[in-house]
Amino acid sequence: MATLKKAISINAPVEQVYGYMAEPTHLPEIWPSMEEVKNVKKTPDGAVESYDWKYKMAGMHFEGSTEVKEYVPNQRTVVKNEKGIPSTFVWTYQPEGDATKLTVEVEYTIPVPLLGKLAETFIVKQNEHEAETMLANLKARLESQ
Repeated sequence: MATLKKAISINAPVEQVYGYMAEPTHLPEIWPSMEEVKNVKKTPDGAVESYDWKYKMAGMHFEGSTEVKEYVPNQRTVVKNEKGIPSTFVWTYQPEGDATKLTVEVEYTIPVPLLGKLAETFIVKQNEHEAETMLANLKARLESQ
């Protein structure tokens, strides 16, 4: 299992950052390898329960489903993927004055039988870069509003 942890400070209030990230259909706008998010299911109070996605890793396309395991508005969201690329994402939102520190921690399984053991190190580095790009894109999008 691979892990990564990245954080960024965004010059926008926690409510704005959380609100943007709480809508999974925004992910393809900021996440370069996230091709599509669909079939978003919500609770009666509007919280996301699950969604399906298409993702490209190392030139291969994967499809999966995400289930929201925990959400504390404006503080923390935990989502788990069982299909496609098994993973758990923990998103933590912390106020920093008028800004927000957003931290993402990910544990994921690289589909080694499909990609080969030699590709694993490359994929881990690529995913680190992907996370940094996603956070930078989110920062640019929210700070330009």
